[in-house]
Amino acid sequence: MTSHDQQPARPTQAPVRERRPSAPDGFVVVDKPQGWTSHDVVARMRRLAATRKVGHAGTLDPMATGVLVIGVGRATRLLTYVVGEDKEYATTIRLGVGTTTDDAEGEVTTLAGARDVEASALAGAVAALTGDIHQVPSSVSAIKVDGQRAYARVRAGETVELAARPVTVRRFEITDQRTTVVDGVPVLDVDATVVCTSGTYIRALARDLGEALGTGGHLTMLRRARVGGYRLDAAQSLESLEEQVERNGVIDVMPLADAARATFPVRDLTDDEVVALGYGKRLVPLGDARGTHAGISPENELVALLDESQERSQPVVVFAPAR
Repeated sequence: MTSHDQQPARPTQAPVRERRPSAPDGFVVVDKPQGWTSHDVVARMRRLAATRKVGHAGTLDPMATGVLVIGVGRATRLLTYVVGEDKEYATTIRLGVGTTTDDAEGEVTTLAGARDVEASALAGAVAALTGDIHQVPSSVSAIKVDGQRAYARVRAGETVELAARPVTVRRFEITDQRTTVVDGVPVLDVDATVVCTSGTYIRALARDLGEALGTGGHLTMLRRARVGGYRLDAAQSLESLEEQVERNGVIDVMPLADAARATFPVRDLTDDEVVALGYGKRLVPLGDARGTHAGISPENELVALLDESQERSQPVVVFAPAR
């Protein structure tokens, strides 16, 4: 055989990389780092969980840190209920300085200082912003105005005025305060704990506190400590989740049943009730129970969310297949 008759060598193929298994269905409570958007965290979690089916319950501004509840797989169907839960924040409000965004990322609009703010006046202003109030959201919020986000309109040079909306501030407690100097002007930094209903803007609370005291106000720090039953002490950093993937090939999640328990009262199901729900049937209601309950099987699996307000207990969302 001549050299012309020799067959060319086949190119060596790179080994096929084995696909990493997807994370189980469940929640991950992430401690969102500063500078990240909530969408950034979801994008990273999709890679870590090896699935596109990832969502979050309640946006945090890039400046803010703390609890961001992430749903993976079928757990994304629970997020709608978690979004409406109360939130708790630790925050620092700087009185005497107003900004375009009502937080430290905006440009300074007023520098009136807080030399004349008295303790009694501060306590009175805080009390007036506690309870059921009407709040005008920050103009750079994500609320849509004629189909476009308010912050996008502001960035485009428009003046945006949003309507006031009812919210409830269940707790607004000053925990510490100190005087500092900004550009030669004394201002007052106030640390506070805020517990509020969903839809409350802490930036707007800082702005309104400053206005009530006759000076500006904005946030310099915001950390979310709780969303409903999901707390910061159960949160994981993105770095620790990366380490879990490197070590185990998969991230740790809060199982569906445990995730549901943190939000809903529980109805313990019998095996027959589990079968019935798998086929979409209704159950005998739980006596005087009302509202949405988590139906948990004897094997500690989330079977369905149940509306106990009807004559028959009706499945709202079914998680377990018929068996």
